[in-house]
Amino acid sequence: MSIYPILAALKRHKTAVFLIVLQIALTLAIVANAFFTIGQTIEQMLRPTGVDEAGLIIVLQKLPPQAGENEAAIIEQLDSLQLTDLEAIRKLPDVQDVAASTSFPLLHGDLSIEPDHKGKIVYAAYYYGDSRLRQALGLHLVAGRDFFESEIKHGQGAPGSPVVIVSKPVADALFPDGDALGRSFYQDGKIATIVGIVERLETQSGSEPWAFNTVLEPLRADGYWPGYVVRARPGRTAEAIHAIKKALMEINPVRHMPLPWAGIQAFSDRRYNGMAEDRGMATLMGVVCVVLLSVTAAGIVGLTSFWVGQRTRQIGVRRALGARRVDILRYFQLENMLITAGGVILGTLLAFELNQWLMMHYEMARLPALSVGIGVVVLFVLGQLAVLVPAIRASHVPPVVATR
Repeated sequence: MSIYPILAALKRHKTAVFLIVLQIALTLAIVANAFFTIGQTIEQMLRPTGVDEAGLIIVLQKLPPQAGENEAAIIEQLDSLQLTDLEAIRKLPDVQDVAASTSFPLLHGDLSIEPDHKGKIVYAAYYYGDSRLRQALGLHLVAGRDFFESEIKHGQGAPGSPVVIVSKPVADALFPDGDALGRSFYQDGKIATIVGIVERLETQSGSEPWAFNTVLEPLRADGYWPGYVVRARPGRTAEAIHAIKKALMEINPVRHMPLPWAGIQAFSDRRYNGMAEDRGMATLMGVVCVVLLSVTAAGIVGLTSFWVGQRTRQIGVRRALGARRVDILRYFQLENMLITAGGVILGTLLAFELNQWLMMHYEMARLPALSVGIGVVVLFVLGQLAVLVPAIRASHVPPVVATR
């Protein structure tokens, strides 16, 4: 089939063709970036954190104000309360292990193999905890050892311990030769030696590109918001949560556990609740994509139906001259394909430009060509499906229409 008659017909409807091309282009630009963002969000929600989530319980609470002569005395009182809580939790029959920990990174820091932030710098997040932290979290130790009890300090949270346990991505980034165990580096200007390496431990935010750059510090952080990591015995998570709350309230009922961001929760529930914003964003973007695609399809159907009504006599003439129904059907399908092609070419350029803007203002990752390619295929398929019903109706126009 010759394309020239189709192009000639489209020239007589420049405004309508331009609007449909623009609509397809904008749809592709938005949908391609939305698909990519949804995929990234789902991947982040499903990727393993590195901890053994089954039976893991997070305790976060606010202790009542303490009276003391000075700050050091108050810190000792807060630490004593933590030790009393840990001992009570450890004695519960449904508890397998417990550790003092904030359970999530308190801050981000700079790691360097040279002092004064010279040379290679690696960004990481810190976990503070005692000698039972790795076991309680269920982290896989690939090299080295856990902290000794004698290495555990207590006080205000701040990096600077002489010994640390790091995640494998940190070890590989600092020492690419693969021999990180026992070597030293500087964290915020203070020297530290790597005594252990865990396979994986995600940061709280999961921010790329260093989502698994983490450092475990042997520090029991003393403050008014202490956290505990508890591992329940298999199948006893709910019972352990109930027993922990009862034991803590018996020790000191004047403590605050505001839900949902504090309190006593299974890690799986805490993670699900923490992902609520990401799930909402992915759902909203999915709805936007469906609406845009539906509007685009409706526009194609409406325009094609309008053209069929206008060309009824011309279609009848073609049928009288020997055109088959399949020829009429192919005509409208090819016409739609040319319009869609113009839209996706413009839309591809807009998609990458929109991605550049998002990268500059919202730290979005670079849009891969595959996402745009998927969007192009979706729009071509959608266009052919949208034009199918009007094209079939046009192919059924009888040749006798030409004689009216």
